[in-house]
Amino acid sequence: MTATPRRRTRRAALVGAVCALAVAGTGLTGCGGEDPDAGTNGVGKLPPDKIQAKARTAAESAQAVRLHGTVAAGGSTYTLDMQLKADGGTGSVDAEGTTFRLLRVGEQLFLKADAGFWSHDGGDAAAAGKLAGKYVKVPPGDPAYKKFSGFTDKDVLLDGLLTLHGTVEADGRHEQGGVRTVRITGDKGAGGSLDVSLEGTAYPLRLVRAGSAGTLSFSDWNKDFPLKEPAKGETLDYGKQLPTS
Repeated sequence: MTATPRRRTRRAALVGAVCALAVAGTGLTGCGGEDPDAGTNGVGKLPPDKIQAKARTAAESAQAVRLHGTVAAGGSTYTLDMQLKADGGTGSVDAEGTTFRLLRVGEQLFLKADAGFWSHDGGDAAAAGKLAGKYVKVPPGDPAYKKFSGFTDKDVLLDGLLTLHGTVEADGRHEQGGVRTVRITGDKGAGGSLDVSLEGTAYPLRLVRAGSAGTLSFSDWNKDFPLKEPAKGETLDYGKQLPTS
């Protein structure tokens, strides 16, 4: 018996609906033998924990990266826009409405801010005026050195950020900045989510931290940038300890 056109149409519609439901649950892009990983780096085929490990390895191996977004820690929320590599980093940090710049070249850490930053909470107004707009050398023994140098340390910062909590699962295919990604989550999103590139090297591209602790985007992987100490006329060495602010 030959199926009538109407029956064939119903059957095609039913198959299409079943296919759509299956795809929605898996993050795939088609049925009938289509390979959703065609043209990708193949990371999407891996188990979620392997995807996470692959992204970590790629991040650790990269010579440089830019990250920007927000991080909530220690009761404060920081907005970061940092360029990082093995021997230092540079960029801006906004905390509690105050923006300052950080620059680390090797072990030398510099901080540049306006007078409002230095005179915050009743700081010395005269000292604040001298420090404003200068790259102030932060002494290694000053409490600020340990606090701020972490923002310029690629390995320390990425190791602390690229973490998902709980059971890691796949959450389908997505896109970040025009790049196809596979997303993995911890505890169905409550433990954070990470988008990993499906194009080229499996770099992390976007992280949503657990507990609403911020969202960060990663770009310019392996793109070098100039990193040198500021000119003497732009630098101020305050001594063994910075003024309290």
